[in-house]
Amino acid sequence: MTIEFCSSISSIDAQQWQALWAEPYPFIQHGFLQALEESGCVGADSGWQVQHCLLWNEEKTQLLGAMPLYIKHHSYGEYVFDWAWADAYHRAGLEYYPKLLAAIPFTPASGPRIGFAPGQDAQQIGDQLIAACLHKARDIDASSFHLLFPHQRDRQILQKPELMPRTAVQFHWHNHGYQNFDEFLATFKSRKRKSLKAERRKVAEQQVSLVRREGKHIDEQQWQRFYHCYQLTYLKRSGHKGYLNWDFFQRLGQSCADQIMMVQAYQRGDMVAGALYFKDSQTLYGRYWGCLDEFEALHFEACYYQGIVYAIEQNLQRFDPGAQGEHKIQRGFTPSLVHSLHWIEDQRFARAIEDFLDRERHHIASYQEDAARYLPFKEGS
Repeated sequence: MTIEFCSSISSIDAQQWQALWAEPYPFIQHGFLQALEESGCVGADSGWQVQHCLLWNEEKTQLLGAMPLYIKHHSYGEYVFDWAWADAYHRAGLEYYPKLLAAIPFTPASGPRIGFAPGQDAQQIGDQLIAACLHKARDIDASSFHLLFPHQRDRQILQKPELMPRTAVQFHWHNHGYQNFDEFLATFKSRKRKSLKAERRKVAEQQVSLVRREGKHIDEQQWQRFYHCYQLTYLKRSGHKGYLNWDFFQRLGQSCADQIMMVQAYQRGDMVAGALYFKDSQTLYGRYWGCLDEFEALHFEACYYQGIVYAIEQNLQRFDPGAQGEHKIQRGFTPSLVHSLHWIEDQRFARAIEDFLDRERHHIASYQEDAARYLPFKEGS
C-alpha cells in the first residue's frame, strides 16, 4: 500500500473518491469539496492548505482509503476552539501553527472522516491513515494533529492512546416517528407550546410567507438573492462577508443539488431571507442563513421550524441545525455530545492539554445534564 498527500480534490478520480464513502454524508462528497477548492474558499491563501491523505494499492490503480486533510495556519472556521492552546504556545515562545487538521472546512457537522473501499478492513485503513498523518505532522514541523467531528464508527476505529478525545455539546432534533409538526408540538408542556405557536404567528403577522425548494428547483435569481442575504448577515454579525463566496454557491447549486433544500422567505413578492440546508438519507443539516432586514422570529421559523417540518415530511431521523445556540433547547433540540481527537507533538503541552481535557469533559457532561432540564417536553414524552 502507498500513501500520498494530494493538494487538490480535482486530481482524484471522482468515482474512486465516492466509492470510499458508503454513507451519503453531503460534506464529504467530491462535488462539495471541489466547490470549496475551485472557488478559492480553501487553499493556501485562505489558511486552509489542501493535503488530502490517500491510501493506494501498490500499483496506485485503486484508491483504498482517504481522509480530508488540511495544513492550517490559523484556527478560524473549525468550531472546535483551541485558541487558548495557541496562546499558551505563543507565551512559551513556540509556534502553534502550522497544525494538521482532518475536518470539513467551516462545517461543524459530525460524519465520516475515514473513507475506505468496499471489502477493505476499516481498522487497518484507519491505522495507516492516522500513522501517515502523524508522520506528515512531524515532517512539516506541525505542532499538532486534530480530527474534528467524527461519527461513532470513526471514533471506535480511532481509539488510540496518542489521540486525546474532546467533547462538546450541540443541540439536535430527533424524530420519534412524528406524523406532522402538530404531533411533535403535542409533546411540549402547555406553556412552552403556546409560546412556540405565538412565535410562529409573528412571522405571518409581518406578512412573511415561506417556501421550501429542493436544490434542482432553485433558480439563478434565488441563489443570487440568498447569497446577498448571506453576505449582509455576516457583515452585520462579524464585520466581514463570510467564509464562502458567490462562486462556491454557484458550484454548489450545480454539483450538490440533490442534497440541498432552501427555505425562502418572501414579503410582498420579494425574497427577504433564506436558509440553506443539506440532507442525506437519515439527517437534515442546517448550514447557512441570511436576511435582508430584521424580522421578528423569522430566523427561528426559517432555520428551525421549517427544518423540523421538512424532516418529518421526509422521514429523516435527525436534524442538526449547526453549532452553539442554547435558545434551541426550548424549541425541542436535545443537548447532544459531539467529538474531536487531538495529538500534540510537544509532550509537555500534551500532558497539560490532556489534564485540561479531563477536567473539561466533566464540565461538559454536567452542562449537558443541566441543559436537558430546560427541554420543553412533558414528562414521559
